[in-house]
Amino acid sequence: MTGWTIGYGSLLTALGIGGFVATGREHKTALIPAGVGAAALGLGLLARRESSRKAALVGATAVAGLGLAGAARGLGKLPALLRGEPVERPAAVIAQSIMAGTSAVYLLAAVPSLLRD
Repeated sequence: MTGWTIGYGSLLTALGIGGFVATGREHKTALIPAGVGAAALGLGLLARRESSRKAALVGATAVAGLGLAGAARGLGKLPALLRGEPVERPAAVIAQSIMAGTSAVYLLAAVPSLLRD
């Protein structure tokens, strides 16, 4: 799970920085995925040490749960955006949907792994 955690954190960090740049560096809230990603990435790196692996992965799972909860509202607007209907802040809808999706996938992989250990 350490590799998954580092990958998840890296993806969200890139999403946040990319979203911030894509929105003209105007909307600082576009960096929220980068903050969640940095936390997950740090916990993933910490999980490389055997002595802190379990606690770090539990922490990363909690971060992913918070990430999913915070970004899930974008999923409700995604169908309208995909149909070509106007939505307020389409870049935010896309970033929130990606963050929610990656967080859900991470949780689906992490929770069973933690329960086995």
